[in-house]
Amino acid sequence: MTDTVEQSGGPAGQVPPVERDRRTRERRLAVHRAARRVLDRPGYLWTVRERLALLDDVQDLYDLDEPVDMYGNGVVEALEERTALLLGLEAAVFFPTGTMAQQVALRCWAGRTGDPTVALHGLSHPEVHERNAFSRVSGLRPVRVTSEPRLPTAAEVRDFEEPFGALMLELPLRDAGYVLPTWEELTEVVAAARERDAVVHFDGARLWETTVHFGRPLAEIAGLADSVYVSFYKSLGGFGGAALAGPRTLVEEARAWRHRYGGNLFQQFPTALSALAGLERTLPRLPGQVVHARVVAAALREGFAAAGVPWARVQPEVPHTHEFRVWLPYDAEVLGEAALRQGEETGVLLFAGPWDPAGPGISVAEVGVGAAGLEWTADDVRTAVAGFVAGLED
Repeated sequence: MTDTVEQSGGPAGQVPPVERDRRTRERRLAVHRAARRVLDRPGYLWTVRERLALLDDVQDLYDLDEPVDMYGNGVVEALEERTALLLGLEAAVFFPTGTMAQQVALRCWAGRTGDPTVALHGLSHPEVHERNAFSRVSGLRPVRVTSEPRLPTAAEVRDFEEPFGALMLELPLRDAGYVLPTWEELTEVVAAARERDAVVHFDGARLWETTVHFGRPLAEIAGLADSVYVSFYKSLGGFGGAALAGPRTLVEEARAWRHRYGGNLFQQFPTALSALAGLERTLPRLPGQVVHARVVAAALREGFAAAGVPWARVQPEVPHTHEFRVWLPYDAEVLGEAALRQGEETGVLLFAGPWDPAGPGISVAEVGVGAAGLEWTADDVRTAVAGFVAGLED
């Protein structure tokens, strides 16, 4: 049944787009919470009570009888030390957001190199999601090495027509489908930047989940760069927060800029404790999620082929991380409705997130295989695909 609403300024009987989107989000949340089986249960869909449960038993990770943190000491310092150790870098500094951490990192490097130009990918987070913050707030000048749905190549970096002081690489590149280069390609790109006397900064919001694809330990991956940003919530499920890691002198300078940017918050102990919990409990599980994402992706391809869908694509075909994209030849509203009805009617929610238009009659959705997804067998996925496609035909 079509929703209707009485509101001046719009055709009678039609729901304004903003209201329709709000209702869809609320419905999706309700379906996700009620579903008995999903591939992932991200923290932003939980209740406050459920999120606070993340802090259960954290006394094993930090002495809760210690004084609370004030402006970055105590438990925040413990988190910084743990992060630097995991990444194999000299030091780390906690930030409330990754956006702030990266602006500070690249601003510091610009002061050291004398060049405010940052070479990056056209699909990187600062270019797509940060409202031109590099140039508007930090006086940096971003230039796009490429906008192809892959990481820049060594040749593109080496032959880029403009000078730059820093190369920023997002690993994985989320808006291209969570893609990564090969280890050999990554080392060649870093070497090409250094040939140009540029520093290399990793946007490693999801760096934690790259070890399976690269076949290297985390410290070896991070060690390629001059500085690294990591998130404590995008892969690890914490309440929020980020860290910038690198040489101790850079980190100390970043602390000063963190204060100037308004990021030296009075107390951060809930977020810091949740990050420690993520490092201890979730990080060891990520390689298994990456491996199982490959099982899920293959079963999705097989399921859509068996259901007679004329064209379907999983990107990357073999996922590089535990997250990937699915493309289908239907309108986004049709796919979104089929996904929600499947969840409501069967308790199985195969596609929990929104479908976005990607062209005429083509839509794309992101799929993540979290801890809940480890329970799915390939047969479970194929069965769910068959039910989802049947819903498209209703």
